[in-house]
Amino acid sequence: MGCRRNNREVVKVPEYAGTILIVEDEEPVRELARLYLEREGFQVKTALDGEEALLRVSSCSPDLILLDIMLPKMDGWAVCREIRRQLATPIIMLTARGEELDRVLGLEMGADDYITKPFSPREMVARVKAVLRRVQQVQTRQDNEVITLPGLIIDNSARQVELDGQAIPMPPKEFDLLWFLAGNPGRVFTREQLLQQVWEYDYMGDPRTVDTHIKRLREKLNANTGRRYIKTVWGRGYKFEV
Repeated sequence: MGCRRNNREVVKVPEYAGTILIVEDEEPVRELARLYLEREGFQVKTALDGEEALLRVSSCSPDLILLDIMLPKMDGWAVCREIRRQLATPIIMLTARGEELDRVLGLEMGADDYITKPFSPREMVARVKAVLRRVQQVQTRQDNEVITLPGLIIDNSARQVELDGQAIPMPPKEFDLLWFLAGNPGRVFTREQLLQQVWEYDYMGDPRTVDTHIKRLREKLNANTGRRYIKTVWGRGYKFEV
């Protein structure tokens, strides 16, 4: 009797691409997003409401969060605010609303992107990868200790700033503030978050300290250049724009 061949097809397992937390109470949407992300090599964790989302963020340390706005117990806005008080984890908001105000509010609260439901699963995956690439590029710049932007070079190892080829003297905290903001372009930070990240004390400082340092940075960076690197987001805080 001849040997029977095993003709089972070898299934290629995609390489691990990171951990994604999906916060979505609608099962069809949640499972569709899970399916497509797992196909791309992501490990997927899920949460069904806002309170569970915060517990999951603490327990699994996701690389990115897909966060629905309309959630039980705690809505997506509140979840985003809580996360941003402590972490810079990338957040993509999921919303059934298409109004510009909702999109702007999400971005100003610290979300990195938004997707309007119903969405294309392929577009969702592409958005996730794009945000993770952007975060990686920022991290690489920080790891290399030099941030190079049009007209501006910030060298953390030498603690030096050059604007259009001219050295700009800066006290330590002004430099630290600029380094942090430039290393997280496009992201809005409240005064309290900047106090935590740059001054390293937990809500014990006077928020006006941040305003004073921002004013001094603007005077130095805007002088004779016409550029506006640091933008005020009214009612929220500050962000760095290239």
